[in-house]
Amino acid sequence: MQQTQAQEKTMSDIPRSEYPRPQFMRDDWLCLNGEWQFEIDPGDSGLERGLRDRQLRDRISVPFCPESALSGIENPDFMHAVWYRRSLQLPAEWAGRRILLHFQAVDYDSTVWINGVEVGRHRGGFSPFCCDLSGVAEAGDSITIVLRARDDATSPQPRGKQTRDYDPSGAVYVRTTGIWQSVWLEPVPELSLRRPRITPDLANATIRLEQPISGNAPGLRLRATLSDAAGVVATAECSAAYDLAPRLDLAIPADRLRPWSIGDPHLYDLHIELLESDGDIIDSARSYAGLRAIAIVGKAIQINGETVFQRLVLDQGYYPDGIMTAPNDAALLRDIELSMAAGFNGARLHQKVFEERFLYHADRLGYIVWGEFGDWGCSGNGPLNGEHQTPGPDYITQWLECLERDYSHPCIVGWCPLNETWQTLGDRITALDDVTRGMYLATKAFDSTRPVLDTSGYSHRVPEADVYDSHDYTQDPPTFRKQHSGLAECDPYLNDASQWGIPARMVGNTRWSIAYRGQPFFVSEFGGIWWNPDVQEGEDSWGYGTRPNSLDEFYERFEQLCAILLDDVNMFGYCYTQLTDIYQEQNGIYKFDRAQKFDLARIRAAQTRPAAIEQPG
Repeated sequence: MQQTQAQEKTMSDIPRSEYPRPQFMRDDWLCLNGEWQFEIDPGDSGLERGLRDRQLRDRISVPFCPESALSGIENPDFMHAVWYRRSLQLPAEWAGRRILLHFQAVDYDSTVWINGVEVGRHRGGFSPFCCDLSGVAEAGDSITIVLRARDDATSPQPRGKQTRDYDPSGAVYVRTTGIWQSVWLEPVPELSLRRPRITPDLANATIRLEQPISGNAPGLRLRATLSDAAGVVATAECSAAYDLAPRLDLAIPADRLRPWSIGDPHLYDLHIELLESDGDIIDSARSYAGLRAIAIVGKAIQINGETVFQRLVLDQGYYPDGIMTAPNDAALLRDIELSMAAGFNGARLHQKVFEERFLYHADRLGYIVWGEFGDWGCSGNGPLNGEHQTPGPDYITQWLECLERDYSHPCIVGWCPLNETWQTLGDRITALDDVTRGMYLATKAFDSTRPVLDTSGYSHRVPEADVYDSHDYTQDPPTFRKQHSGLAECDPYLNDASQWGIPARMVGNTRWSIAYRGQPFFVSEFGGIWWNPDVQEGEDSWGYGTRPNSLDEFYERFEQLCAILLDDVNMFGYCYTQLTDIYQEQNGIYKFDRAQKFDLARIRAAQTRPAAIEQPG
């Protein structure tokens, strides 16, 4: 990427200086990561006390959250509000263009001022937002950016695995407050391209492009060019004069057809141009596309017409020094490579919307993932704030922002809006029922090309959901096998839930989910085998079930649990918990620092046996 002369430091001096939006790239941009002024506002009274208008006391390294070591702050205490401040001069060579200020992720409730003028507000800790500086600042101006982030740990907001208590415990970890992904600027024309929606259509050998634009003008046209290593594959052009989201089909000739798959993750380059009536280019951007299809055939999920058993690992995306932010781009890539080295072909990206560059690397490596929202945080878990209160609309609105960001990534093979929503199925429709159905319908309306799971594990509420799943951390293999052996015989209209195994998620005689109706089924959390031979007495360490007495016992348990699911013709996949240890939860394939714990050849061998659902017939 080209860098403006206003960049005061070399890119190597700036943390996380890689382009943050790799599927929609422009040449001109300015990374604002690095040192910012910073101040904690414990009483959230900073606006009244003048923090917006004065210098701040501390210094922080953006984009790392103040709880992290990499930020230079490393404060684990509650921070109900924090303030950021940075002054700079906008590049003079950006004259004549609108300037956009991008925040890739700020947790949780943000307000942004430029030179004392409010230019943006956003709520949501996992999705990006943008502030248009038009009318406030232009190229060549000196500006001061001030951001206030509110993040009350006691409020009912989606926070994923961030603890509401002081210390991490159980399956929740250190909090993340404020900026935790890249901050950057870019100039765009008055009439400009917005984020495209790229849809593969393998059956018709076509890449479909829906291209939102910021406005219209007489004679405006859209042109797109698809290329591979040999050159131009297809070009298409259409009028954009009367449409704020014109559409193009890029048909791929048979001799250039190369589907994206796990074994061959081929990506086409995509160049998008907005043209004036005389053919002059107004705006342009670079992207990429993978041509692949996802289909449901019986109880199998197929990729490009082939049944692929999904050997997934639960990846929570935490790092010892950066918490939810990877210390560098190489760390994102390495996590995928570590997973593949252990025999997994994908991941469930759990209770967190991962940095977009993770998806970029997954696209390049042929690593399949399920996208998930970090919905935990209300009334313990799930979108429910108390027995008699209804959840706010923020769950659906924030999830839609995440879908908009990630829709075009070919590595994503399914969506999971909610996880373990912890409510029994009674005789009344509840707020959880409404939110679960709302998030499912919003996902299907936004994306009709991928399967959607209404909620992972429990409590299932949408009978027409594309897939069904369960979580089962049973450590005894014979018991584990018995709990799933009755799946094929489940009567979808059975009222006597006591006859069900784990699919109904029973607690005593209480039913948690609506009936299973024969959809593709997978155990989307299992294993979690506790293994830390170095744990000392009194050390905070846990995993699921009884810790194996020896390494050989670990391998035996891992191999048997995987084999039970691989041998079950009713399973389209599984998801093993988890990729790495995280703080006190020590049940990973790797240690928290990514050091090796096991013989990877043995872990890999346990998973590479053929799966029953992959067999012919």
